[in-house]
Amino acid sequence: MGGVRARPYGPGMTGTTSEASPSGLHLPRYLREDAALRTPVGFPEYRSTALRAPLRTPVDLPHRLTEVTGPVLGEDRVRPEDADLTLRNGGEAIGQRILVYGRVLDSDGRPVPGALVEVWQANAAGRYRHVVDNWPAPLDPHFDGLGRVVTDGLGRYEFMTVRPGAYPWGNHHNAWRPAHIHFSLFGRAFTQRLVTQMYFPDDPLFGQDPIYNAIPAAARHRAVSRYSLERTQDNWALALEWDVVLRGTEQTPFETDDDGDVA
Repeated sequence: MGGVRARPYGPGMTGTTSEASPSGLHLPRYLREDAALRTPVGFPEYRSTALRAPLRTPVDLPHRLTEVTGPVLGEDRVRPEDADLTLRNGGEAIGQRILVYGRVLDSDGRPVPGALVEVWQANAAGRYRHVVDNWPAPLDPHFDGLGRVVTDGLGRYEFMTVRPGAYPWGNHHNAWRPAHIHFSLFGRAFTQRLVTQMYFPDDPLFGQDPIYNAIPAAARHRAVSRYSLERTQDNWALALEWDVVLRGTEQTPFETDDDGDVA
């Protein structure tokens, strides 16, 4: 890096400076989101955050060349059938079919092609196929709740699945989680991983769900999908649109230091 002097980081950036290296390469700068819109890592009403929230203030890491080069996934590792969660083990899943679709965007509103989008969810009865989920709701032999897809050249993704059911989770008395689908995404950099949840419009359980209410009120709409009559498939599946913004002022609310639980 001989002869190139980096300027100090400014309050509106989390990445490297835009100065060119001797090779002429410009490394990007990412906008730092408004602190008032950040989902807190520790939220008293969501009891498990007391165990998984970091004890120190998070530090934004500088972005260098290794962080701004996209992950190499290999197109042959993600198959078209991975995006259809309704067909597993030689049969069809039980429940209301839904088409979940949208775009993955960066902080400037540009599409993010080649991003790995992974989802996991409960079945129509509200039960996960997971060793720790043992509440008495039926398992569906033709639904494992897992899917993945790579965004196309315009940053688009879509999944065919079933609407997940609500389920009790023991956080407080008579606690039920609203219907939701977990998303994990990688953007143009390894530091652009987003773990979040997509909710359904007008869910009556929003008011008593501490995970949803941990999101600042001004940003909660970003976590809720929108019904689309245009994309709804006649006599087959309802359609729900949900765009994901990886960074910036319109960033989708995300979970920090996610430990892989199923809440």
